[in-house]
Amino acid sequence: MNTVAAFYPVGTPGQPWGAPERAQWLERQVVQRSHADEVVARIDALRARFDVSQYGELDYPSGRYPLLAVRSRNWNDSLPVMLVTGGVHGYETSGVQGALQFIDQHAADYAGKCNLLVVPCVSPWGYERVQRWNALALDPNRSFVTNSPAPESAALMALVAPLKGQIVMHIDLHETTDTDETEFRPALAARDGKPFEPGEIPDGFYLVDDSENRQRAFQQAVNAEVAKVTHIAPADSRGEIIGSPVVAPGVIEYPLTALGLCASVSGARYTTTTEVYPDSPSATSEQCNDAQVAAIIGALEFALSNG
Repeated sequence: MNTVAAFYPVGTPGQPWGAPERAQWLERQVVQRSHADEVVARIDALRARFDVSQYGELDYPSGRYPLLAVRSRNWNDSLPVMLVTGGVHGYETSGVQGALQFIDQHAADYAGKCNLLVVPCVSPWGYERVQRWNALALDPNRSFVTNSPAPESAALMALVAPLKGQIVMHIDLHETTDTDETEFRPALAARDGKPFEPGEIPDGFYLVDDSENRQRAFQQAVNAEVAKVTHIAPADSRGEIIGSPVVAPGVIEYPLTALGLCASVSGARYTTTTEVYPDSPSATSEQCNDAQVAAIIGALEFALSNG
């Protein structure tokens, strides 16, 4: 769909934000849901079946948040490690809830086949405020870099670092929403002092491959599983999805490491970023969660079958 946004109501057109503008933006952020109730409580309910650890804590003036990871019980160093991350962008609900649903309903199926490491909500501050950025007005999914300025990103990188070389698959769960055009991209343009150029939101599910480590068969296997649950996004009239050429049905690609994206952190052979469209008139929130679960299963099955 096409959407048009007015000038973002923070800052001055053409001028990057300084500290006053970031403070003004922060004042606009309001808690809309509970990380403790919707995420931590659900993770706590898994402790009888899985190992749960706190790998860090966010400490913002507006609140403290535990950073939680769920691991396979009876971790076996001889087995491959499969990494699932969700909620890097806190507003992308199905990434968080889909990861939790997968653990609850399907993770036990992989006992003895692989070691699962699942981080359902990388950005709990953003989850509560339905926000793409963190409290510093930084995008965690552009901050997976050395000496990261985003504590969410730095903590996840530290968690994953000891496992590099063992991680075979990493799937990072995201959404593309109408608010990307009405809120988040306008905010980005305003923050950086650039003009906002409206884009087009695709209707359907798609994946982001790594242009430096293309794994087309893997991407197609994931999409094939998701297609059982919801529809795959078509290319637009230019043969693109969100401004990038479609390289296979429902697949675009980015240079993950150069952009500081989460899917780059593991060094895994098989990596993908999911993108669900929760605002589609043809999909419910339950279908979006199910699509994330299907994507995880498709990714795991392919990685286990192809080493």
